[in-house]
Amino acid sequence: MNKLNNFAYIDGNNLYRGIRDSGWKLDYWRFRKWLTEKYSVVRAYYFIGMVAEQRLVYNTLQKAGYFVKFKEVVLDGKGEVKGNCDADLVLQSAIDAYENNCDQQIIVSSDGDYACLAKFLLGKNKLRTILSPRVSKKCSILLKRIKASMTFLEDVKDRISLK
Repeated sequence: MNKLNNFAYIDGNNLYRGIRDSGWKLDYWRFRKWLTEKYSVVRAYYFIGMVAEQRLVYNTLQKAGYFVKFKEVVLDGKGEVKGNCDADLVLQSAIDAYENNCDQQIIVSSDGDYACLAKFLLGKNKLRTILSPRVSKKCSILLKRIKASMTFLEDVKDRISLK
């Protein structure tokens, strides 16, 4: 049997906040292993804003097997850090689909901004699934309307949560 060459595209901020807001903690090592075992993910991109104080977190993610893709951050009017990685994630996914770098893709986000990407990938038979960090009622209706395969991480938290 041929080994699949699937890639995951993780909106890091959306993953972190979705899990946190659901009241549990993700074990990033177990999550990476689960992605490999369940979806044959050989490359897991983790898109995140670069904040110098979080260097240890980034190192841990890289050691756990994620390809961390950094976005320069800016401060909004309230002094809050903004590191919107949506466009970077979409571009990397489109490049990999266009250049046929992977068999299928997994999107890890609950953000409706990725609905157009999911539709595109579905039409090209490149979308394996969407993994939503938020529970069903908090996941974007735009993603749900696509009718793609979707798993809510809450439903598999016994396999990927921090013990």
